[in-house]
Amino acid sequence: MTRKIDALLAEYGESHQNPTNKKVHWICVPVIFWTIAALLWSIPVPAVFTAVPYLNWLTIILGLCVIYYIVMSPRLAVGIVLYCLLCVWLIVLYQASFALPLWKFAVALFVLAWIGQFWGHKVEGKKPSFFKDVQFLLIGPAWLLSFIYKRLGIAY
Repeated sequence: MTRKIDALLAEYGESHQNPTNKKVHWICVPVIFWTIAALLWSIPVPAVFTAVPYLNWLTIILGLCVIYYIVMSPRLAVGIVLYCLLCVWLIVLYQASFALPLWKFAVALFVLAWIGQFWGHKVEGKKPSFFKDVQFLLIGPAWLLSFIYKRLGIAY
C-alpha cells in the first residue's frame, strides 16, 4: 500500500520533470518558504504574545505545518523543522543587519521567486500543482527534501 506522502510526492513530481524547472524549484521553493516565514514574522502580535520569546504568528503557523508534516512523514518533518530553524535564524540575522524592513525585502523576494516559479512551469509546459490542490504548496519543500534524504540514504 502506498503511503499518502509517497503518492503526493509522486503526483507533485509529475509536473516537475523538466531539468530547468527542477533547477528553478531548487532556488524558488526555499526562497518562497523563507519569504512567507519572514512575512508571518513581521505581522504584529498581541501584547500577550510578547511574554514568550519567539512566540509570534510565524511560530504558531510553523507549529501547525510541522504537525502536518509529522502526520505525513515524521522523518521528513525533522528536515522541515531544521529548515524552519534556519529560516528563523536568517530572519533574526536579517533584522540585525539590514535597515530595509524585513517585510519589504520579503515581498520583493516573494514576487521574484513566484515569477521564477511560473517561468519554470512555462518551460515545463504544465501548470503548478497547487492549482489542482493547495496542499501542494506544503508538498514542494518536502519534495525537495526527499531528494536530499535519498542522496543521504535516509528513508522517509
